[in-house]
Amino acid sequence: MRIKTALPAAELGLYSLVLSGALAYAGRGLLEASQDGAHRKAFRESIRPGWEYIGRKMDVADFEWVMWFTSFRNIIVFALSGHVLFAKLCTMVAPQLRSWMYAVYGALAVMGTMGPWYLLLLLGHCLGLYVASLSGQPWLCLGLGLASLASFKMDPLISWQSGFVTGTFDLQEVLFHGGSGFTVLRCTSFALESCAHPDRRYSLADLLKYNFYLPFFFFGPIMTFDRFHAQVSQAEPVRREGELWHIRAQAGLSVAAVMAVDIFFHFFYILTIPSDLKFANRLPDSALAGLAYSNLVYDWVKAAILFGVVNTVACLDHLDPPQPPKCITALYVFAETHFDRGINDWLCKYVYDHVGGEHSAVIPELAATVATFAITTLWLGPCDIVYLWSFLNCFGLNFELWVQKLAEWGPLARIEASLSVQMSRRVRALFGALNFWAIIMYNLVSLNSLEFTELVARRLLLTGFPQTTLAVLFVTYCGVQLVKERERTLALEEEQRQDKEKLE
Repeated sequence: MRIKTALPAAELGLYSLVLSGALAYAGRGLLEASQDGAHRKAFRESIRPGWEYIGRKMDVADFEWVMWFTSFRNIIVFALSGHVLFAKLCTMVAPQLRSWMYAVYGALAVMGTMGPWYLLLLLGHCLGLYVASLSGQPWLCLGLGLASLASFKMDPLISWQSGFVTGTFDLQEVLFHGGSGFTVLRCTSFALESCAHPDRRYSLADLLKYNFYLPFFFFGPIMTFDRFHAQVSQAEPVRREGELWHIRAQAGLSVAAVMAVDIFFHFFYILTIPSDLKFANRLPDSALAGLAYSNLVYDWVKAAILFGVVNTVACLDHLDPPQPPKCITALYVFAETHFDRGINDWLCKYVYDHVGGEHSAVIPELAATVATFAITTLWLGPCDIVYLWSFLNCFGLNFELWVQKLAEWGPLARIEASLSVQMSRRVRALFGALNFWAIIMYNLVSLNSLEFTELVARRLLLTGFPQTTLAVLFVTYCGVQLVKERERTLALEEEQRQDKEKLE
């Protein structure tokens, strides 16, 4: 719902002051805790020497982050640089063949990294879904796609297929699951688009060009086939005015973000502290709330950096890739909560919107969310913690609709109508603050651990009640109001821009 009402400047200034002070206070508590715990035996495996000129140890608990920017950094830079170089040469010499260049270079890179048998395995899955697309039956294509995805997520087939990878190395499991999972989603998108547009007669070559585009291959984001095919098929792509400046700015921002995260990990051990529940339980309530919040922010930053780097390369190739996910700080509704915009778009197009329709009726929305999170569970890999995460987020998404329907009920609607528009915004922001912490707690289950989530919930809701509970809720309320004001300003600017274009 668009926010049309502005709050007084003094009130917004107070919210900014409260939020800044609370974040600084929680940050101070986390910094002191990180200093006190740096030499604990429990932290020995995940706190290692860092940059010498800073003189502090570094949190290395995130295996993927460490691998990306240490042992695999040069390989990633080399592979993406080669892609950019060959793409530029092909665009200059024979632009009509650039999609073929993407596919050949990507397939060779996959074969060089994972081995020829792994490449043949993926080609087999591509061929199977291509044959299914010839039937023109969407249910068959989706069913086969889900079966292929399940074969990469559940034993015994996953163990058998992982044996196709040549050699062993640190990121082998991550690359195997990433390349295989995204391949199945891309092939399923191709098959479903072929069924939706039988007049276009897509070929197996179109599927291979789509699947083996290297920047998207292992880690996404995923573009649906119709979008990718339309953009990559442009014979003579033309850049918009200022696009190169935007690409350079995005690349610079990604580099700056990597350095900022590295520096942050030298001072705040936000990934290691939750692993020692005895130590985490000694944190002040404010620091513990900040620790829970910072874990989700870090996961968003990690995704934003990954997709930022990949999207920079994709933009150089004249593509318009899915944008990074919305910052967790700006989220106070489950409907906008996702950590991968590409997968979110895929699920919405082929499952959620298809089943849920207008998303205004309770029963169709329940069916749509159950179907969507069932596939998400399969994508993440079925296990107890994923089942719990899916149930909680599915409930949260439906509960929002139930509350919305309740608010539209006669007596409550009349009560809200009797309030001023500013007071109505304040009441809604209060519910948004409650929702914000529900989002944090529901996702902390999978991003960290169930035990740490239980500790945070117990401290904030039980032992800290009412002082801590109300304080955290008020600070969150201030943040939600500032986010709402930002959304209102952006919507107003967009409306003015559209009006200006109409006049011109």
